[in-house]
Amino acid sequence: MTNRRKNELKQELRKSERRGDLSKDELRFVLDNPAEIEYSFDELLEAFIEDCEFRNLREHTIKFYRSELTTFKNILHEQGLDTSPYEITNEIIKHNVIMYMKNKGIKAVSINSRLRAIRAFFNFLESHNYIKINPMKNIKLLKDRKRIVETFDMKQIKALLNACDIRTFVGFRDRTIMLFLLETGVRVNELIGIKVTDIIWSQKIVRIRNTKGGYERFVPVQNKMIDQLKKYVTIRGQVDTDYLFITQDNTPMSKRQVQNRIKHYGEMAKIKNVRCSPHTFRHTFAKLSVMNGANAFQLQAILGHSTMEVTKMYVNLFSNEIQEGHAKFSPLKNL
Repeated sequence: MTNRRKNELKQELRKSERRGDLSKDELRFVLDNPAEIEYSFDELLEAFIEDCEFRNLREHTIKFYRSELTTFKNILHEQGLDTSPYEITNEIIKHNVIMYMKNKGIKAVSINSRLRAIRAFFNFLESHNYIKINPMKNIKLLKDRKRIVETFDMKQIKALLNACDIRTFVGFRDRTIMLFLLETGVRVNELIGIKVTDIIWSQKIVRIRNTKGGYERFVPVQNKMIDQLKKYVTIRGQVDTDYLFITQDNTPMSKRQVQNRIKHYGEMAKIKNVRCSPHTFRHTFAKLSVMNGANAFQLQAILGHSTMEVTKMYVNLFSNEIQEGHAKFSPLKNL
C-alpha cells in the first residue's frame, strides 16, 4: 500500500461515521498480516496501475501493462480457470499461459513481452504483501532466435519519399516525418512527443523527451534536415498544440497514425519484402550510420540504448570492417 493511500485512509477514518465492517483497504491498514485479505484480479490490477502512476512511469508503459494483464486474465478465463491471483500457481503459468500461447502460434517475442508484464504484476503483489507466494518465481523467458534486422535500401527509401504528395500538408508532413526518422533513428513514441520548442535551431539538435528509459537526450540534425523542418514548421503554422507533428485537425499525431501512414506509403511504393514501419527506419539509420563510420558509442548516444548490447548488434551486422576483413582471411582465397 502506498504512503499516499495510507494518508487518504487516515483522513477517511477520521471523517467518516462509525460503521460496521471495515473496507478491504482499511483492513490492510490495521491488520498485522494484510496478505490474509483477498482481492479480485481487477482490484489488484488497479492497485498495480496506481503504483505505476505513483512511480511516474510513462503513459505508454502503463497502457502496455494494463493491456497485457487484461489479456492474461482473459487467457485464464478462456480455459475456465480461476482468475484470482491467489489461485494462480507456477504450473498454471507454465502450462496454461506459456504453453497455451505457444500452441496458439504466438511468437516468442510476444510471449516474452506478456511474461514481463505478468512478472512485474506479481512482483508488485509480493513486495506489497498482497500475496505470499509469487507464481512467477523461476519462470524464465523463452529463448528467441535472433533474426536478421530488416532495413530499407536506397531505392526503397526514395520510393517511400516520392510517394508523398508534397503539394498537400499531409504529404509534406509525412515526408518530413520519414526524413526525420532516417536522420535520427528515433522511436515512434519519441517522435510523437517532440514539440516545436524542442528544436534548437542554432545548435542543430532536437531534444527527445518521451524516451524509453526516462532519460532525455539530444539528437543532432544536419542542414538538410534543418531546412526541411523550417519549411514544415512554416506551413504547420500557429495552432493550439505545441507538438511538432499534427493532424489536419491540428491535434497531435498518435503512434498508430504514424505507423499507418508509413505502411500506406509502403503499399503505394509496392514495397513487399520489407516491413514498412517507423522501426525499420530506425534499423536503417543504424545500418547507414555504421556503414558511414559511426562507432558503437556514437550510435548508443543517438539511439538512446541503455546498454551496449543492441548497439553492438548493429555494429557487428553492418560494419564494413567485417566484410573487408573477410576479403583478406577468406579460407577460399588461396584454394
